[in-house]
Amino acid sequence: MSAVDLVEVAAGLREAWSSRVLGRVGDACVKVLRMDELPVEEERHAADEALLVLDGRLELEVDGARVSVGAGELFMVGAGAAHRVHPGSRGTLVIVELAGE
Repeated sequence: MSAVDLVEVAAGLREAWSSRVLGRVGDACVKVLRMDELPVEEERHAADEALLVLDGRLELEVDGARVSVGAGELFMVGAGAAHRVHPGSRGTLVIVELAGE
């Protein structure tokens, strides 16, 4: 496999918040997506989820607490934690989660 330009892949996606699976590592999948300032409804996952902001900013609420994740920062959402995206999130996001989540 060759190197992947994550920002370019995310920019080429037809819809924001629609992720593209880049590959799998064990039982986890690595996805990239483009954020577009719009909010995303609350969700929970059975397993931990890693959120890596490549550029821009991710504005989250995790179990009722506001969290701002900037470019180059990684945030781990614990299994079962309620989380949602607030308006204003923008840029490129990489997600690592269990396949099928």
